[in-house]
Amino acid sequence: MTIDISDIGSIISGLGTIAVAGFFLLIVLSTAIKIVPEYRRLVLFRLGRLVGSRGPGIVFTVPFIDRSVTVDLRILTLDVPVQEVITKDNVAIKVNAVVYFRVLEPAKSVVEVENYVIATSQLAQTTLRSVVGSVELDEVLSSREKINQELQKIIDERTDPWGIKVSAVEVKELELPEGMKRAMARQAEAERERRAKIIAAEGELQAATTLSEAAKQMEVSPITLQLRYLQTIREISGERNTTTFFPIPVDLIQPFIDKITGKETK
Repeated sequence: MTIDISDIGSIISGLGTIAVAGFFLLIVLSTAIKIVPEYRRLVLFRLGRLVGSRGPGIVFTVPFIDRSVTVDLRILTLDVPVQEVITKDNVAIKVNAVVYFRVLEPAKSVVEVENYVIATSQLAQTTLRSVVGSVELDEVLSSREKINQELQKIIDERTDPWGIKVSAVEVKELELPEGMKRAMARQAEAERERRAKIIAAEGELQAATTLSEAAKQMEVSPITLQLRYLQTIREISGERNTTTFFPIPVDLIQPFIDKITGKETK
């Protein structure tokens, strides 16, 4: 059996055609089959019309007809830049925050807004300035949790049409002017001094009340005064002093004073 050279050429040409066709088929299959991870969704458009979201797993698309957009469903952390805000009591402060949000409806996040991350960031900045500017400085410092909840509620309501869920908003840093810091330091120092004076006054009142009760008790039982005198002497003698003072009650020397005074009057 003999094989013509022309037959060999045709066979090689046929094999080349098959190889090229297989190569193009492989390319088409690679573009038609997509593997979507668990934390992502594929928003599919067919001839420009929304088909819906697909995934996770293997998703089949029509090459050159379908267009897909991948959306991440994990929680995203958005750092809100520092904003200069004037509070309700006309104090200029700088404040920044962090926003935690995620995509719940992938189709809405693609169709309803051009870039949901940038849109959420801009909305968070304007809301932060609005909320902090509507309260006084003392409330910003003392009620930060309340402000966080209000920020989260407002941003979540406005991003709901985009298929976004805001889980938390936290005010991170609050920068005050130097003059305000010094004024607050003076205020805190004055408050501590006021409390110290009140505590000292209450101590003096309690001591005076106790001494008054003790005086009444000594008036009823004079022997308590003698016992107190002996106890005072014992306390003085227990200390290592070079000089010791002995208090002498006036009642002990009163008879001598009366006698001397009586002689002089005579």
